[in-house]
Amino acid sequence: MASALLPTYNCFWAKSSPPIGTGSRFRNLSMRDGPRKEEKLGEARVPVYRAAPVVFQNLEADDFRHPLDKQYTLLLRLIPGLHELGKALLGPLTEQVMYLENIGTSVLVSENQLSDLYQLLVEAAGILNVEIPGLYLRQNPVPNAYTFAISGRKPFIVLHTSLVELLNSKELQAVLAHELGHLKCDHGVWLTFANIIALGAYTLPGFGALIAQRLEEQLLRWLRAAELTCDRAALLVAQDPKVVISVLMKLAGGSPSISSQLNVEAFLEQARSYDKASSNPFGWYIRNAQTRQLSHPLPIFRAREIDEWSRSSDYVALIRRAIRR
Repeated sequence: MASALLPTYNCFWAKSSPPIGTGSRFRNLSMRDGPRKEEKLGEARVPVYRAAPVVFQNLEADDFRHPLDKQYTLLLRLIPGLHELGKALLGPLTEQVMYLENIGTSVLVSENQLSDLYQLLVEAAGILNVEIPGLYLRQNPVPNAYTFAISGRKPFIVLHTSLVELLNSKELQAVLAHELGHLKCDHGVWLTFANIIALGAYTLPGFGALIAQRLEEQLLRWLRAAELTCDRAALLVAQDPKVVISVLMKLAGGSPSISSQLNVEAFLEQARSYDKASSNPFGWYIRNAQTRQLSHPLPIFRAREIDEWSRSSDYVALIRRAIRR
């Protein structure tokens, strides 16, 4: 059980810590979203996507936080000193270790390195009103992205090369926005500190394992809610629910060779079919058994959630209060 709590990353997709040290060939990207300039890096190309037409001034995390995320985050905040203690115990040393790890094994994306990809991050951060974190590109055959931040001095995002191969530029920016949502909502501190508490509980005599198991269940509920929040951050940047849903669909069953044939509307219909199939008591039991030990909601559930929020009065109000560039 303890091993399930070891991850301290906020991942867009993976259920556990992202694998480090595995490689994949960085193939040419397929351009599928209209004319744009490209920057060549050997055989690799990074697409450029123009930013969304509006930005949000004074945007707060609670403006788009999912209700379940609000509920579980509030419970964490009610524990006196927990947030500050987590930063004090884990911040500087852990961030320094991760900083050296990224600098030594990944490509640092900047104005002078993969500048078009960096511009996607700059635009997304501007839309969400959040400071620009570090961005690293790492060789890995598993499509994924993740963030890390404890004390806030060295927050960063890592993109796997296979994710860049799979997604077009709009979708890549949505993924970056999702990860920025984790940073804006300060999810990293809660996740890391909860891991430490749970791992420590296993060492207690008597009921230690029972306490840790209960905490793990609560933590996973919060993690799944946090992912729904960050999908909303992705929508605020993309401002097109089909872009976010397309990312989820491709991560569920896409590849560069067939991604152009995937259908967002069919994926949403699949989500509705799942809801119908799990509406009876037995289906409800199976559904809960499927998700209980997951750190992320099922992709079709995330797709349905973002589709519904895109048509909600809350989302419309946020867009209306935004300022056009």
